[in-house]
Amino acid sequence: MRISDLLQKNTMILELASTGKDQVIEELADKLDRAGKLADKQKYIEAIKQREEQSSTGIGDGVAIPHAKTSAVKEPAIVFGRSKSGVDYESLDGQPSHLFFMIAASEGANNEHLQTLSRLSTLLIDADFREVLMKAENEEEILTAIDEKEKTKLDDQDEEEKPQDTDEKYILAVTGCPTGIAHTYMAADSLKDKAKAMGVSIKVETNGSDGVKNRLTPEDIEKADAIIIAADTKIEKERFTGKLLIDAPVTDGIRRPEELITRAVKGDAPIFQGEGGGGSRGEEAPAKQKSGFYKHLMNGVSNMLPFVVGGGILIALSFFFGINAADPNHPDYHPFAEALDIIGGGSAFGLMIPVLAGFIAMSIADRPGLAPGMVAGLIASTGDAGFLGGIIAGFLAGYIVVLLKRGFTFMPASLAGIKTILVYPLFGIFFAGYIMLTFIVEPVQAFNSMLEGWLAGMGTGNIVLMGIILGAMMAIDMGGPINKAAFTFGIAMIDAGNYAPHAAIMAGGMVPPLGIALATTLFKNKFNKQELEAGKTNYVMGLSFITEGAIPFAAADPARVIPSVVAGSAVAGGLAMLFNNTLMAPHGGAFVVFVAVENWPLYILAILAGAAVTAVMLGILKKPLK
Repeated sequence: MRISDLLQKNTMILELASTGKDQVIEELADKLDRAGKLADKQKYIEAIKQREEQSSTGIGDGVAIPHAKTSAVKEPAIVFGRSKSGVDYESLDGQPSHLFFMIAASEGANNEHLQTLSRLSTLLIDADFREVLMKAENEEEILTAIDEKEKTKLDDQDEEEKPQDTDEKYILAVTGCPTGIAHTYMAADSLKDKAKAMGVSIKVETNGSDGVKNRLTPEDIEKADAIIIAADTKIEKERFTGKLLIDAPVTDGIRRPEELITRAVKGDAPIFQGEGGGGSRGEEAPAKQKSGFYKHLMNGVSNMLPFVVGGGILIALSFFFGINAADPNHPDYHPFAEALDIIGGGSAFGLMIPVLAGFIAMSIADRPGLAPGMVAGLIASTGDAGFLGGIIAGFLAGYIVVLLKRGFTFMPASLAGIKTILVYPLFGIFFAGYIMLTFIVEPVQAFNSMLEGWLAGMGTGNIVLMGIILGAMMAIDMGGPINKAAFTFGIAMIDAGNYAPHAAIMAGGMVPPLGIALATTLFKNKFNKQELEAGKTNYVMGLSFITEGAIPFAAADPARVIPSVVAGSAVAGGLAMLFNNTLMAPHGGAFVVFVAVENWPLYILAILAGAAVTAVMLGILKKPLK
């Protein structure tokens, strides 16, 4: 099947009217629907947007390939759209997108359809081909250009890569993306093209919707000098045990193939030690390998967050019946409030620290680290060691399991299953649990008590300074490591019974999107049309305590936006502390302010003051658009 069988004149828009990402998706989907290709347009749009949430399909170089495989598609099709002025599609290179190929794959699409759809994505890597599409004057010219390019591609596609019997470096690669339609094959072609240009022998396995293609054989793996995994989906890694392994997102395969291949050729990668194994080399690890602590910690925090958010909001909802309505001995007692508190506080919050520790350990030691980490985390939680104890428990359990793996390498391969089922859980849980009980819990509990006493005894000036710092931390990288550090500290304080710091943290996190939204309302002449539309969305993002809404504005104009949002958030955090605000729910934004915040009118004033500072600074710093 040829691409022209799926892309037809009635599924082309040579001049898109859309100026924003969501508008492009809807305009292209509408074209498909009017061509009779969709069974449910809205469901298809939702599937496209769900794919975009995983990672942007704006691959850079002016190209975007939104795609989805769903039952909402009546028959597989491609719709083409072109915007000569360009649209901000949140592309990987931060540049506007001009060429849009929206792929619609039906739930029952056969392999022939999927191969054709994926072939299109690989054609667009060629800059000359993209230029031809930009200059085409009508639909016929576009179809002709695609047909000619596809024929050339098919002629070159028949040869499968084989190991070379030379002294040259031999590299293997595996690519895969969640939908397995576009990015999988673009990464594969990008790696192959760059390897050919660099004179490096390579074989690439693709894990796409039509299954695994060009599968790596044991002989390939044995001969290979290094393996590159460029994937955002689960890849079978055990076969690479003992080999140099580079693990990267699929977009790196598309955008940075030369960097990946260079690292592979130089041996600049850790040795994969099997399930949960770490890396070891004769030389120092590269800079990208040195961020292990943060990676492991964030794995724990990100998996803990659903318990924090869901449990925290349930606790906040219980306050609607009265602050003490969950207490059976209080006159305000209500059974539904008690149920909410048990589910949110006793259960969801009760699991926070074990989950935090379990997933930190799992990040370090893979699945065998989960059970020891969760048990050690539970010991930290029940022993009042709090979040700090949970973090220590996670790292302790993870590295204990790593040591166990190295210590039991003498066991034959035939007993490998016994190690995972018996050895690692038994000894991992015992050693992690015993060390926590004997050496960790009591000192950490004492430290937490000292910290709580110090915070409780702080004077007004110091409390306000803390609020300023915490508020600024929430804004300085808007969802990055500094933001997450402040947020994690606030959760730890809630867990310890100190509700003031998190009030400053949530206020600081709400201000960046709210302040930007206010600026787009008050100073319309300083923002383009797309930013004005995004400003409306930022009202909702800010009220929902989603700081990341400010990121597109900061990326476009960091010198003016970042100082403005940091200043506004610092003001909001400082005022929240000055007004003695406390926040008993860890998340929820405006939805929990009225029930979970003490002195909520003053808290709203603090947030509005911070947003106003950000808006005014942006109004002063940004120049009017011509």
